[in-house]
Amino acid sequence: MQRLVLASNNQGKLVQLRNLLANTPVEVVAQVQLGVNEIEETGLSFVENALLKARHAARITGLPTLADDSGLCVSKLHGAPGLYSARYAGKHGDDLGNNTKLLRELEGVPDAQRAAFFICMLALISHADDPAPQLAEARWYGRILHAPRGTQGFGYDPLFLPDGQQVSAAELDSTLKNRLSHRARALARLLPSLSTTP
Repeated sequence: MQRLVLASNNQGKLVQLRNLLANTPVEVVAQVQLGVNEIEETGLSFVENALLKARHAARITGLPTLADDSGLCVSKLHGAPGLYSARYAGKHGDDLGNNTKLLRELEGVPDAQRAAFFICMLALISHADDPAPQLAEARWYGRILHAPRGTQGFGYDPLFLPDGQQVSAAELDSTLKNRLSHRARALARLLPSLSTTP
């Protein structure tokens, strides 16, 4: 079985990616299991940050690496929280603080002006200096609710109502979410590359 480092310390992402790769010949290993610390995300785009994280983990482990940089972009907020989704409220990974700040920023804004999308950029590299990384992007469109709903998922899921759904991303059945989500669809685009990565 091929080992693949996931360049993230986000437990939610790790669980989701392991589920999505369950029927493939790939063993996902969290970077923390191999002694890799998180690198500062200094890129100016999701693709830059994904590549920074992938190269950092691959350089330390010597293994093929998959990195995810993703976030929530809200039209009314000119794309915020965007690149800073994980630390929108100040502290990295503070889901409650991030959601509370987002609701505050959108207070009084009607449904028609609460359009948003999740974006996921995946970068797959076979080694740290890989000159031809495999990249995949996907977006999941919807709008921001006025209050959190549901306990599944992570991040902004309780506030995100996907287009065509009656429940939030945190209320969706996990099987359905693994077909619809930005991360699931980005990974589906990379699956052919995963089978050929040395």
